[in-house]
Amino acid sequence: MQNYKQMVSQRYIIPVIDTVELARILLPQAPGYKLGQLAEFFSFMHDNPHRAFSDALATAELLNTLLSKMNGLPYETLSHLLDFEPMLKSDLALLLQTRMDELAFVEDTESDVEIFRGIALRKLETADSDESKDVSVSFGEMLDLLYEEPNGIKRYLPNFESRQGQREMSELVFDAFQSQTHGLVEAETGTGKSLAYLIPAIYHAVSTRKRVVISTHLTQLQTQLLEKEIPLLTQSLPFPFEVALLKGKQHYLSLKRFEAELNNKDYDNYDLTLTKAILLVWLTETKTGDLDEIQLPTSGKQFLLKVSTEAERVLDQSSPWYSRSFYQRARIKAQKANIIITNHSLLCTDMTNESYLLPAYQYAILDEAHHLESTASKHFGAKLDYFSIQYLLKQIHVSGQEATWLDKASSAHHSLSDILRKFEWERLWNDAMNETDDLFRTIFTMIDQLKKQVAINDIGRFQYRLDHVDTNVDNWTTVNDMAMRLSFQLRDMIHVLLEGKKQIQDQPYIDETLEDFSYYVERIQLIIDELEFFFLTSDPLQVKWVEIEAFGARNAVFLYSEPVDVSSLLWHHFFEEKKSVILTSATLTMKQSFDFMKKRIGLSNQNVMEKKIQSPYAYEKQVQVMVPKDFPSVQYGKTEDYILSVCEAIYSMAEITEGRMLVLFTSYDMLKKSYQLLREMNDENHFVLIAQGISSGSRSRLKKNFQLNDRAILLGTSSFWEGVDIPGNDLSCLFIVRLPFQPPDHPSYEAKAEFLKSEGKNPFMDLALPNAVIRFKQGFGRLIRSSTDRGIVFICDDRIMKTKYGKYFVESIPSVPISYSSTFDLLQKAEEWL
Repeated sequence: MQNYKQMVSQRYIIPVIDTVELARILLPQAPGYKLGQLAEFFSFMHDNPHRAFSDALATAELLNTLLSKMNGLPYETLSHLLDFEPMLKSDLALLLQTRMDELAFVEDTESDVEIFRGIALRKLETADSDESKDVSVSFGEMLDLLYEEPNGIKRYLPNFESRQGQREMSELVFDAFQSQTHGLVEAETGTGKSLAYLIPAIYHAVSTRKRVVISTHLTQLQTQLLEKEIPLLTQSLPFPFEVALLKGKQHYLSLKRFEAELNNKDYDNYDLTLTKAILLVWLTETKTGDLDEIQLPTSGKQFLLKVSTEAERVLDQSSPWYSRSFYQRARIKAQKANIIITNHSLLCTDMTNESYLLPAYQYAILDEAHHLESTASKHFGAKLDYFSIQYLLKQIHVSGQEATWLDKASSAHHSLSDILRKFEWERLWNDAMNETDDLFRTIFTMIDQLKKQVAINDIGRFQYRLDHVDTNVDNWTTVNDMAMRLSFQLRDMIHVLLEGKKQIQDQPYIDETLEDFSYYVERIQLIIDELEFFFLTSDPLQVKWVEIEAFGARNAVFLYSEPVDVSSLLWHHFFEEKKSVILTSATLTMKQSFDFMKKRIGLSNQNVMEKKIQSPYAYEKQVQVMVPKDFPSVQYGKTEDYILSVCEAIYSMAEITEGRMLVLFTSYDMLKKSYQLLREMNDENHFVLIAQGISSGSRSRLKKNFQLNDRAILLGTSSFWEGVDIPGNDLSCLFIVRLPFQPPDHPSYEAKAEFLKSEGKNPFMDLALPNAVIRFKQGFGRLIRSSTDRGIVFICDDRIMKTKYGKYFVESIPSVPISYSSTFDLLQKAEEWL
């Protein structure tokens, strides 16, 4: 990289500054780094994007802003950046050194940054007061004040309109907490359910001094609660309250680990250097240390595995970093808070963890609760793959340039070197690496030979259930033998590590090395347990399956397991232990009934409160549902004809709506084929085509690009069926290509279906159909996000009209006009209606 910079500098005899690189470093929390995104972020004038003059003006403004930001950084941060400068694309040495010279003799007493061990950090906030104030109003009086009085929410949100459904939901949550009963509330779009459950949760927590946990599935909803609803209620409620956000350890930066990595510059590449530079600047800004706040280069995400709190092992109170630990601060804040906001993943981990991750609680509200079963299934199951084992083994010891903790420890302690030699550590390590590679290559070859018999999922992986494998065939006997051999080799490695730890544990200044020994012994033992679980044990209540990348490396193998039924597990580990849990979502019922959801999560035999809150929106006036009756049937080998009909309808409708269309697929393969066909139809580029998995960027980035372009068509699958809000005129038409039934040959679905059949139940009616209906309702909800939205839902699958089970879909959404006719007639009607 340095040679490249010298070549460019010599050729043009001017320094080079890459504004994208500089923006990534100096603006770690920016929403994106394209010129248009940064111009919008800073409100620059940029009227003609991609026009040379306008781009030049915007770039000049951006550069001035970046240089101003750089000049505001503390001396210590600039010094670290100067160390990294040779590895960067931009020639920043002169600018950095000049600013450091200016700061050398200046003491900034007003700064909101402190310097600790050579790293600049945002100053810690003073601890919140532990004083609690009594609630002097009844719950009913408080609702009147908030919803009806001018000095309530309306004072801070003038356009706020009190909704009957919102108040009903608040009262139900309060009643459930008071009577210590579990409850299910389906609150349709527009109810305002976040405020509806926050108000009784806060009232209950403050008045009883019993904390309430609020769990969401998506971080997007957590952000909304913390940045929108909580500040509004802080202003509106007649008493103070405390809220804390708590995530898993992997989400927080470990300053202890980061300091160690910051001082290790021997083997940095460009992405690693850029990541360290970004983190250094971010540390002068962040209050939380939450790594989700920043965007990092792809390989930088691997670096986070080394510097997250999860990699910290145990942070002893004697550590100089203990008082500044972001994770510890988050935990302490959670202990003092009335309301703890977390996610379903940490909630489920807390259920199964021996040491509690969340502070003790008896009351909880789960938003996006339709995800509870799937999240619990993952946490009550297991996962193992080639890459995670290889990564762990390489962390322990790599024969090559990079020195690991074990190399450094053995260099410092001769007795440890002697132990490693005595037990032939090098041979053991190499054997484990080779055995891991051989094991997963053998599994890959075996599944690869069965391709015609196995399912392929929507991200291009072949899947095969392990209990379908003929365990008597030579290949599988070999796999079992290899797994057992690897398990023994890993046990031998643990033995050596424990002997090595014993040799040095009485020596001074080695606390961190001892922590490393304990951590890696624990990690290796987990892999041994998983190997034995997947290959050497049998459990009829767990479904195990293997996935391989269709076009991946020959060892790209992933092993998964899930319980076939989590209902009893959730009851015993969660609901039975809590006094009151409220589950809410826009999609909890099928055909107006909660029975399916209650069965799946373990509440079918319990006395629970149930409430369905109708949407205040006038769906019958805002939405037209259209179903074509002349599409080819995809069930009779006419998939290509079906895709052609879908694409012709999409393109014709796009001409009517001027783009502004979201197309939801159930299959990534069908999405790719449709995208290619639409590209051919769009040869004159009338529309901007944006496709998940094809267009670069995250889901939120694709959504943002869709909204920035006037005539855009967005194609999505899986995650686009929910959690994507595109209100107003940006979205006029929603295309649902197929009813969202889960593939019947997915290993997890297949095993659950067999389990239900063994209990005398109907897998289609008790599993496939309810899951599809709830998914369909999520997709349907993407269109209308406000009382002024208006649009068309075009459903390309006429099973919704022709089959007996079609009524379950129709009767599970709001009452709307449905047209069932030829595509030509529907397009005419759409043009007239819009």
